[in-house]
Amino acid sequence: MLIDAQKELDQVRADRTLFERVPWSVEPMDAWETHENAWRPASRPASPGWDPEDAAEIARLQARELELAEVLVCHPY
Repeated sequence: MLIDAQKELDQVRADRTLFERVPWSVEPMDAWETHENAWRPASRPASPGWDPEDAAEIARLQARELELAEVLVCHPY
């Protein structure tokens, strides 16, 4: 049981293709950048936000990851 849970957790965490496909912001956001004197310049392009289907799938994966982590960490062994 523990080995199966660990294998499934590894699979859930390894599937990063969905995270690479979605924009950087969950909600629509305007583009931004730090001012010219910032000690660490940074910027982000405008984000249209996530599609509801992508947001639901990511929420499902995160919930499953939490369930599996709980099984592994709280197991009596």
